[in-house]
Amino acid sequence: MTDPGMTDAEELQRLRARVAELEAERVRAPGDVHGPAEERHRWRSVGSAVLLTLACVLAPISVVGVWAGSVVSDTDRYVETVSPLINDPSVQADLTDAVTNVIFTHVDLKAVTDEAFNAVSDLGLPPRAQAALTALQQPMIAGIENFVHSRVQQTISSPQFDTVWDRSNEIAHEQLVKLLEGNQGGAISAQNDTISVNLGPIIAQVKERLVAEGFGLAQNIPNVNASYELVQSDAVTQAQTAYRVLNALSIWLPIITGILFVAGVLASRHRARAVMLGALGVVAAMLALGIALTVARIAYLQALPGVVLSRDSAGLVFDTLVRFLRDSLRLTAVIALVVAIAAYFTGTSASAVRARASASRGIGRLRGSAESAGMRTGGVGNWVYRYKRLLWVATVIVGGLVLVFWSEPTIGVVITITIIVVVVIAIIEFIGTPPAEPSAYPEAPDEVDEVPVPPTR
Repeated sequence: MTDPGMTDAEELQRLRARVAELEAERVRAPGDVHGPAEERHRWRSVGSAVLLTLACVLAPISVVGVWAGSVVSDTDRYVETVSPLINDPSVQADLTDAVTNVIFTHVDLKAVTDEAFNAVSDLGLPPRAQAALTALQQPMIAGIENFVHSRVQQTISSPQFDTVWDRSNEIAHEQLVKLLEGNQGGAISAQNDTISVNLGPIIAQVKERLVAEGFGLAQNIPNVNASYELVQSDAVTQAQTAYRVLNALSIWLPIITGILFVAGVLASRHRARAVMLGALGVVAAMLALGIALTVARIAYLQALPGVVLSRDSAGLVFDTLVRFLRDSLRLTAVIALVVAIAAYFTGTSASAVRARASASRGIGRLRGSAESAGMRTGGVGNWVYRYKRLLWVATVIVGGLVLVFWSEPTIGVVITITIIVVVVIAIIEFIGTPPAEPSAYPEAPDEVDEVPVPPTR
């Protein structure tokens, strides 16, 4: 309080001294005055960095876990994924060769033709006819092999085979899940770090077709459970362990990752910057996952024995199986990138402030041109201006909910929703009209009535 007995000069001197004291406190070392507060801010920054880093590390694991739970564990989704493979010519060719080889492993053409030729020889043919008949044995065997191979190829490439293919994959997938869960037996098994597949159902279908077409030798094909190595690698046992862990955490991993990300943002002093850096970290994590898939593909092809599938077909199989995983990581990366860009433009950096100001001025000029042309929003525009920040937040939330509840969003869907949200925000800014400010001085009347002057005496 001001001392009543103090003169103006003394009061001015006191105020100057107080200002100097405050200036000295402001420039003093932070540890002298604000030590505890600065220490709290430092720990908040460290905690935010740790939480966001954990979220970024768990993000690709979450994507793999969701893929393991939704594609690898789901038989219908798995069959839907691998069903188009049978339409690929390289897969058809490899499968035709494998089935044909199995058939002739159980059908000894040389023994069959020897028996036939011996029966003919017992008829007492002349020596020249006997020699000619013997010379025909190898061409006959080759002809039968070509005939069976072509019939197998026609069977596998026919539209009716799609049902057999899907059913075979359905059975194989059920056994694959058992395999990954650590149970052995069935169409697929893992012994000594080797994964093998059973072609029995496919061979049975081919046998039925050959018999129906009059190829009696096909009756000699027994019900076989021929196993062929697909992968031989030390990673089989590791894959079983990883599958069990990921499948158990497929629901909780994304929730935990989201909680860590939100907690890291809330712990930060500069939340917009924390969102931007965390989102960019997720983008980097998805890029690392993509590189890991590429390395895994190379390792898979190197571990392939090449008995059933060629490298081209095996690469196609691998790409098909991880197609949804790749789509998921790309989708997550695009969403994170959109969030990072949004956080940047809503931040407090000088460039972001200038960008928002430029956009606001541009929309303001458009609004001014529209008002000059006679377009006025009136009370609606004033209401939108008053609640425009709330409308912006509501628009972003609605866009996020649409993306969350979209059954199978794609990158195009994400970009489209983002563009729609930006356009709606721009429309809100355009419609919102600030209220007119009252003039500081009363307006002068258009015409001033003449004031009568009283007559002078």
